[in-house]
Amino acid sequence: MSTAPENLTPAERFALDAERRAFAKTELGAFSAELPFPLDPFQREACRALEAGRGVLVAAPTGAGKTVVGEFAVHLALRKGLKAFYTTPIKALSNQKYSELAEAYGQDRVGLLTGDVTVNGEAPVVVMTTEVLRNMLYAGSSTLAGLGYVVMDEVHYLADRFRGAVWEEVIIHLPRDVRLVSLSATVSNAEEFGAWLDTVRGETDIIVSEHRPVPLWQHVMVGRRLVDLFATRQSFEDLADVHDHVGDAAEAEESAVGTASSEDPRELTAVNPELAEIARREVHAQHRARFSHGGRANRRDERQRGVKAGAGRGSGTQAAGTRASRPQMIQSLERQGLLPAIDFIFSRAGCDAAVQQCVDAGLDLTSPDERAEISAVIEEAAKDLPPADLGVLNFWSWREGLLRGLAAHHAGLLPTFKEVVEKLFAAGLVKAVFATETLALGINMPARSVLIEKLEKFNGEAHVDITAGEYTQLTGRAGRRGIDVEGHAVVQWRPGLDPAALAGLASRRTYPLNSSFRPTYNMSINLVAQFGRKRTREILESSFAQFQADRSVVGLARQVREREESLAGYEKAMTCHLGDFREYQRIREELAAAEKYASREAGRARRNMVVDSLARLQPGDVVEIADGRLGGSAVVLSSDTNAREPRPHVLTFDHNLRRIGFQDLTGPVEPIARVRIPKHFDPKRPKDRRDLAASMRHAVDRSRLEGPDSSRKRRSRRDFAFAEGYEDTERRIVELRRQLRAHPCHGCAEREDHARWADRWTKLRRETDRLGEQIRGRTNTIAKTFDRVCDVLESYGCLEQADGDVRVTDEGQKLRRIYGDKDLLTALALRAGAFDDVDEAEMAALASTLVYHAKRDEPGLPPKMPSVSLDVAVDMLVREWSRLEDVEEQHRLPRTAEPDFGLVWPLYKWARGRDLQNVLSGTELAAGDFVRWVKQVVDLLDQLAEVPGIEPRLRRLARAAIDSIKRGVVAYSGVSD
Repeated sequence: MSTAPENLTPAERFALDAERRAFAKTELGAFSAELPFPLDPFQREACRALEAGRGVLVAAPTGAGKTVVGEFAVHLALRKGLKAFYTTPIKALSNQKYSELAEAYGQDRVGLLTGDVTVNGEAPVVVMTTEVLRNMLYAGSSTLAGLGYVVMDEVHYLADRFRGAVWEEVIIHLPRDVRLVSLSATVSNAEEFGAWLDTVRGETDIIVSEHRPVPLWQHVMVGRRLVDLFATRQSFEDLADVHDHVGDAAEAEESAVGTASSEDPRELTAVNPELAEIARREVHAQHRARFSHGGRANRRDERQRGVKAGAGRGSGTQAAGTRASRPQMIQSLERQGLLPAIDFIFSRAGCDAAVQQCVDAGLDLTSPDERAEISAVIEEAAKDLPPADLGVLNFWSWREGLLRGLAAHHAGLLPTFKEVVEKLFAAGLVKAVFATETLALGINMPARSVLIEKLEKFNGEAHVDITAGEYTQLTGRAGRRGIDVEGHAVVQWRPGLDPAALAGLASRRTYPLNSSFRPTYNMSINLVAQFGRKRTREILESSFAQFQADRSVVGLARQVREREESLAGYEKAMTCHLGDFREYQRIREELAAAEKYASREAGRARRNMVVDSLARLQPGDVVEIADGRLGGSAVVLSSDTNAREPRPHVLTFDHNLRRIGFQDLTGPVEPIARVRIPKHFDPKRPKDRRDLAASMRHAVDRSRLEGPDSSRKRRSRRDFAFAEGYEDTERRIVELRRQLRAHPCHGCAEREDHARWADRWTKLRRETDRLGEQIRGRTNTIAKTFDRVCDVLESYGCLEQADGDVRVTDEGQKLRRIYGDKDLLTALALRAGAFDDVDEAEMAALASTLVYHAKRDEPGLPPKMPSVSLDVAVDMLVREWSRLEDVEEQHRLPRTAEPDFGLVWPLYKWARGRDLQNVLSGTELAAGDFVRWVKQVVDLLDQLAEVPGIEPRLRRLARAAIDSIKRGVVAYSGVSD
C-alpha cells in the first residue's frame, strides 16, 4: 500500500492493522518475520498458494530469490510434522543447500543424500539429488513415509537431453498428496509447463516474475574501457518490457503513423553507435589489410620475419587495443569498483591459465588481513589431504592464486578445492573467479559483475554459439541482493563480434522448456512391476513430452480442419456440369507427371549421348559444332576419354585453341572427316595452327563433295540406354492424351477456370495429407517407444506374458535395482558371468566401463587389460553390448553406448593402492574428474551389492571393491562434489 499511514482515515488504519494482525497469525507471517528482508510480491503469492494447500511453479530470473519459496515449504513441513525433500540437479548445490538448512534448523533435523553420501537420511528435512529421489520412488523406500513437500530446484533441468527425464519421472510418480514446489529459471512456456503440472499433480499455481531485485546493465569491454551495449542505458527490467512488447511494434506503427513515441522497442534495443563504429572500422581495417596495394607482399615479409598473422600493420583494430589481457581486464574492473567478478571461460585449461596469467602479472587483489584469513581457511581444508598428493593436485599454485584473491572453478577441480573457492568468494575474500558454465547451474555464487570472454562454446561435438537462455543464465550471477545497487554483464570485444547479435542475446532472457523424456529399460520395468503394462502405458502418456506432442497435435488438427473447409470450397468451384472434373484433373496430373519424367529422362539420355560422343573422339577427327561461341568446324587435337565429363582439346576453324564440353553442344557430335596431325605439330606456333586449319578446311570440303561416309554409322537415340520403363512411359503418355481428349469435361467452355481451382485443390490436399501424417507420427509416441522397450525386455527374459498382461521375471527384478545409461547392459553382463572370475580391483575397473565416458569419442579396440581375468570379462561385456545393439536396431530404439575403457587402468591402479601421482600419470584426467568418476563407480558397485538374488560372494566382492577405491582424496571428498 503506497499511501502513508498518517494520510489514512481512522477506518482505513484500523483495517490495515487488522490485516497485519491476521497475517502475523499465519504460517507465512511467522516465516517472514524471521527473514532479514521483506518478501517480494511473487514470493508472497507463491507462499500463500502453498499455505492454501496448492502446488506452485515459480519461474523467475536467477538471483530473484526463488529458493525462499522452497524454504517456506520446509517450514510448513516441520510445523505440520511432515517430511520435506529438497532436490537439486547437482551434488555441489545439494551440499550448499544442506549447509544452509542445517544452519537454519539444526543438523539433527536435516539430512543429505547424494548417491555416494548419506548423512542423517531419515531426518524430517533431506536434501538430495533428483536421481536419488527417483530411485527411492522405484524402490518403494520407507523413507518416503510421511512425505508432505518436495522442492524441485532448477526444475528447468527437465530439458536436459541426458538427465532431464528423471525430473518427469519424479513429478509423475510422487504420491498425489505430496505438494510439489517447482523452481525454474524464466522460461517462455511456463504456462504450458504449469498446465501439465496441474494435470498430473493437481491444483498448481503458476507464478512468473520478470523482476530482478538488482538491476542488470549490459556492457562490452573494448580494450580496457567499458562501453554500454545499448544506445540508451537499459536495465534488465527495460529489456523485459521490450521483449514482451516487441511483437506489437509493427501493429503500433500501423495504427499510429506519424505519432512519436519514446517507448519504441527498436529505440530501446538500439546498439550503441560507438560499438557499431568500432565494428565498422574493424571490418574496414581487415579489408585494407587483405586487399590494399602491397598487402600480399607485406604478409610474405611478415611471415619471413616470423611476425604472427594479424599482429602487424594490417590489424588496425588490434593495434587500436580493442582486446585486453586477462590481468588487464580484472584491473579495469577493479578500478571501476566492479569486483568481485566471475569471468566465464568455456575451457577448464583456460580457467587455470587465467589464474596463472594474473599471478605472473603480479596481480594482487587482497589486503594482508584478507590473506591471513584466506590462509587459515586453506590450512583447515587441506589438513587431511595426503601430503604426497599435494603436488599432483596443484595445491601450491591453487593456494597462491587464492592468497591473491584469484581462483578457478570447474569440474576438474578437487571437490574440496571447489568448496573452498565458493566459501571464500561468498565471503568477499576471493575477488575474481575464472569459471566454466557449470558455475551458472544453480550454485549460489553471485558477483557484482560477470564477464564473458567468448559467445561460443564447445558442446562436445562442435563449437556453437551460446543461446539466449545460456546468456541469461550466465549473466544472472551479476548483482548481489542486499549488497549491490546494480549488477553488470560485460562481454569482451573480440574480432568479428557483432554488436547487433549481442544485443539480441541480451534482450531475450527466456527460452522454451522442452521435454527430453523417453522410456528407459529401468524406468519401464519398474513401472510394469508396480502397475502392469497397460496402466504403465497410460502413465507414460501423461508425461510432459506427450503433453507437448498432444498440444502440437491440437494445433495441427485445427489446421487440418481449416484446410478441409477450404478443400470443400475448392471442390465446389471446380464442379463441371459435363462430367466428373476430379477424374479429369487426375488424368491431367498423371499426364503432367509422365511428361515430366519423360522430359527428364530424355534430357539425361541426351546428356549421356553427348558425353559418350565426346569420349569417343580421337585426335584428327573433324567435327561440326552447330552453334554457340564455338560454332563451325574444329579438329580434335587430343582426346579426353577418362574424365567423367570429357573435354577434348580442339583447333577451331579460325585457328583458336579451345576445349569443348557438354555445355558447348546441343546434341551428340560426330566426326565428319579426318585429317592427319603432323608428328611435330606444336599448337603454340601460329604457322602450325594455320597449316592444320587449312588441312581441316580441305577435308571438310572433300567430305561435303563426297557425301556422308557410308562406313560411319550415325548413332541415333536407340544406341543409348534410357531408364528402364521409358518406352512404357511414352506409350502411357499417348494413352493419357487420348483419355484426356475423350473425357466429357475436355469440351467444357470453363475448363481452364475449373482446372485452376482443381490445381489449388490438389496442392492443398497434399499439404493436408502431410499434416495428417505428422499427427499420426506424434500421437502416442511415448507409448509406442515404451512398447518397443518392453519387446526388448521380453526378448531378454526380463518380462514374460502372464494372465493377459506381463510380469517381471527374476532377471527383471535384478534390472529394477540398476540405474544409469547402461542399465540393461549391466544386468546382461551380470547374467553372463562377466563379474564371476574377477577380484575386487578388477571388479572396480570393469564397473568403470559401464559408467565412464570420455569427453570425446575415440572409437577403437579396447586397450590391453591389466590382467587376464579382466581381459576375459571385458570380452564378455563387449559381446553382450554388440548383441544388445543389434536388438535395439531391430526394435528401432536408441543404441546403448559402447563400454568406455578410458578409466580401467587408473581405477585398477587406484584399487591396488597406488598413489594419485602414479594413477593419473600418462592420462588426461584431472584430479577432480578422477574423484567424480570414482564416486560414480562406487554408486554402481553399491547398486550391484543390493541387486536381489545376487550371489553372496559377488555381494561381498562389490563391498570390497568399494572399500578398495573409496580412500585418500576420494574418501576425503565424501561430502563434496
